[in-house]
Amino acid sequence: MNKDILHQSISYLARREHTQKELVQKLKNKGFVHDEIDEVLHFLIENNYQSQFRAAQSIIRNRVSRGYGQFYIQNELKQKGISSDIERMAYQDEPVDWFELVTQTYLKKYGDIAIKDPKDKAKRIRFLQSRGFSYDEIASVLSLS
Repeated sequence: MNKDILHQSISYLARREHTQKELVQKLKNKGFVHDEIDEVLHFLIENNYQSQFRAAQSIIRNRVSRGYGQFYIQNELKQKGISSDIERMAYQDEPVDWFELVTQTYLKKYGDIAIKDPKDKAKRIRFLQSRGFSYDEIASVLSLS
């Protein structure tokens, strides 16, 4: 096993949780060989240094705290190589009230400022959609304002 790859991997994982896909990409960018990366990655997984579940939990917690909705988070998890099964388990471990989150996100951005016209309403809808909230969640918060 290549010790340089192992040390670099542990260094990355010490800073934050990484998915397997992220680790492989970072190590490839450092110039390491794919076969040696796989061997080290297998070791990291066996010894619980790297966990897809912990990485998913970390991503979900981080994005929820920044006001992102479920669709945005799902897309990010998929891009980072997290399976839908692991995603489901992570959501069960980290329950989120999406309607409360969309309300907090909306109020943080717009506060008590009333909607001026249809153009302003469309702008607010687009903002919340870009954050990954569903139409039902967006409609619930716009009915409050």
